[in-house]
Amino acid sequence: MEFSAQQIAALLGGELHGNTQAKVSDVAPIESAQTHHLSFITEDKYLPYLKTTHAGVVLMTRSLISEEQLSIINCQLAIILVENARGAMGQLLSLVAKAMNPKKQGIEQPSFISEGVTIPEDAYIGAFAYIGKNVRLGKGVQIYPNVYIGENVTIGDNTILYAGVKVYAHCVIGAHCILHAGVVVGADGFGFEPDAQGVNQKIPQIGNVIIEDDVEIGANTTIDRAMMGSTIIRRNAKLDNLVQVAHNVEVGESTFLCAQVGIAGSTKIGKHCILAGQVGVAGHIEIADNCIFGAQTGIPNSIRKPGMYMGYPAIDAALWRRAVVKFKQAAKEK
Repeated sequence: MEFSAQQIAALLGGELHGNTQAKVSDVAPIESAQTHHLSFITEDKYLPYLKTTHAGVVLMTRSLISEEQLSIINCQLAIILVENARGAMGQLLSLVAKAMNPKKQGIEQPSFISEGVTIPEDAYIGAFAYIGKNVRLGKGVQIYPNVYIGENVTIGDNTILYAGVKVYAHCVIGAHCILHAGVVVGADGFGFEPDAQGVNQKIPQIGNVIIEDDVEIGANTTIDRAMMGSTIIRRNAKLDNLVQVAHNVEVGESTFLCAQVGIAGSTKIGKHCILAGQVGVAGHIEIADNCIFGAQTGIPNSIRKPGMYMGYPAIDAALWRRAVVKFKQAAKEK
């Protein structure tokens, strides 16, 4: 598919400068783009590439470039100024993705659908999928091959379960969610209690998992069912690959959990938080809204105040950075 710079500018409501006749058919990073590529710039450090790039069209955040700089740009280059270049690029990529991967429809065979389960006309059920008793599927649901859906599961409109997703019985998944390959929802929480002889006895996990609308969950992430009640992932939360969410955890609205985050049981994470890679969170604690935790931060206690935290135990990020300098100085003195 080929788009002109004028079409792209009109679609995004951007200001077009430079080569108004430029056309592109693919996307690429600014440093490696060729004449048929669309690229974007959101940070000052990439501005020097405007002198050397071969890109046909570049989206730029408006605040990064002056009128004087625009007047001397490469005449072969089209620049489209928008308020947020990254967001605008996301809009375009969404359109391209829809064109490249149109929604599937119909029921492939072999697949197993329990008696009495109604499949919406616009839904897709891939080969070797298993759908248990009393499952309720919303309109436009996409169930890819080798997906398992246990009894009494509810899945909302236009949700996508990619290949190999497993959803245990009684769980609820909202509308417009995306579960990537290998996600497991509703496996037993890690609940054991030693008896009088010291033998670990399993505590039945009879709750479920509730995933609200517009949640995306990365490949091979696991969300355990509650011992009682529900493990809850709130609306618009985004979980990366290889995340572990234990039983009875609540993840707040619009919170990000990056790769290899682990959250122990019965912990509550607030809204609009970011947990970077390999952050570990102890059980039975609470984290306030609007907290950011740097990579590999350990959180053993509740965090009551919004802010940025790092280290173990988690402390204010600025204090942690000063402490690291002291650690290095102490090491040199030995």
